[in-house]
Amino acid sequence: MIEVDITTLTYGGSGLGHVDGKAVFVAGAIPGDRVRCKVVQDKKRYAKAQLVEVLTPSAQRRTPPCEYFAECGGCDWQQLSYDDQCDWKQRLFVDSCQRQLNLDAARILPLVVSPKEMGYRSRIQLKCCNTVAGFMIGFYRRGSHAVVNVNHCLVIDPAIDALITPLRQLFDGTEYAAAVPQIDIAVGDADGLVGDDGAACRIIVHYNGREQSRGRQQSAFCDWLRRRISALDAAVLVQGGRKSPLTVIQGEAELTIEVDEPPLALNYGPGGFAQINLAQNRQLVEMVKQRAALQGDETVLDLYCGMGNFSLPLARRSARVVGVEGYTPSIDSARANARRHAIDNCSFFAEPVERFLRRWHEAVDVVVLDPPRSGAKEAVVEILRCSPQRIVYVSCDQQTLMRDLGELLKGPYRLESIRAVDMFPQTCHTEVVALLERKS
Repeated sequence: MIEVDITTLTYGGSGLGHVDGKAVFVAGAIPGDRVRCKVVQDKKRYAKAQLVEVLTPSAQRRTPPCEYFAECGGCDWQQLSYDDQCDWKQRLFVDSCQRQLNLDAARILPLVVSPKEMGYRSRIQLKCCNTVAGFMIGFYRRGSHAVVNVNHCLVIDPAIDALITPLRQLFDGTEYAAAVPQIDIAVGDADGLVGDDGAACRIIVHYNGREQSRGRQQSAFCDWLRRRISALDAAVLVQGGRKSPLTVIQGEAELTIEVDEPPLALNYGPGGFAQINLAQNRQLVEMVKQRAALQGDETVLDLYCGMGNFSLPLARRSARVVGVEGYTPSIDSARANARRHAIDNCSFFAEPVERFLRRWHEAVDVVVLDPPRSGAKEAVVEILRCSPQRIVYVSCDQQTLMRDLGELLKGPYRLESIRAVDMFPQTCHTEVVALLERKS
């Protein structure tokens, strides 16, 4: 055991202190704390430690509002007020931009604060485990794959929260309980949707029963589930394996979100992507539109376009939008969303972005990209070859963003602005939007 005075927070959410000149990272600790902790990883230049006891609490420390916070790995910073969380997110973001990109502070805009600090999350993966004490449903314990059994979660949408106990009761004590390792739940947008024909809530039950290993359909389980699930106000599907087809038990598989003004209702199916904070997603779309600065005669490439979250609002303001996405069902959704709203200046392609760009030889004015956490390393050289006037880069991972921006800035571009969006309150993570313009 060691005692450490915590002086700052770090990217990744841990508190940082020093013992005999060595950096010690302590998850759950915050600046101003003096803590007792146990070293779990000891390297030459740093150590990682597990918080055991807060000996002297920081003036910033509050009692976490969630009863499961000490164990559950879902949240990082509930021991900080939301104002303090936002302050630290901006401070760490500014530090990262200046240290890695040597940016002028004037280019780094203030954090976009979430309108909700709780109840914002529109989709979750509930981890499940059958034990002698019953069917456990919740989230992984911090730093492990052990399930923390929960009755409620403060950060998820109330419609999802209301399903936790009924789902536990559904499987508890049954012959199928040991074969359900995970349940995914997502909700659509509830704010005045236009033409909404998607489900309000979607449940995907992951099932790994013995019949799956013999290649047969999970028909007995599906029949059993169908007889018991009707009381739940949700679409219900079964996933028998990562690459197995989904079986619809009840309801419509698609969810609907809303973006833009006048409103666009966008549907997407299981496996498709939507931001988890739908109110912040609407702000994100507005930011992308502003930075694209369209006059009506541009050609826009929307890379990693999903179901058209940016493509369709941009198409309303440009001559042409070309959306590219490697996940074919999302492209199917994008095309259906365009038809539904009679937006006919969009074309969508289902193929890896870097492969598409290698065969793209037309002029392009604006490139928008929103890649997965791994970033767009393979696509950057092709984006530079396309030589758009503006590049709007949306990222959920600051480190891969900084890497890719570093490469783009080696080309004929300057970074006009960069801004973090708090898509994930109670965690240390942010979304980021960067605008690059070609130098004159």
